Amino acid sequence: MARIRRNSEQTLEFKIEQAEAKVARTREAHEKAVDELKKLYDIRKAYQRDELLKALESR
Repeated sequence: MARIRRNSEQTLEFKIEQAEAKVARTREAHEKAVDELKKLYDIRKAYQRDELLKALESR
């Protein structure tokens, strides 16, 4: 298998393309993680609200 020889400009462009692809993948993973965290915060907030209402009702 022959290697493709690239000049420095082609190498730079190739590295930029690879970095952009990595950023896109990382962005997707980050957005998924943030969405999951928001869901967990909402669940915690609902739980705290329920606990507060129970405390107020028992007074």
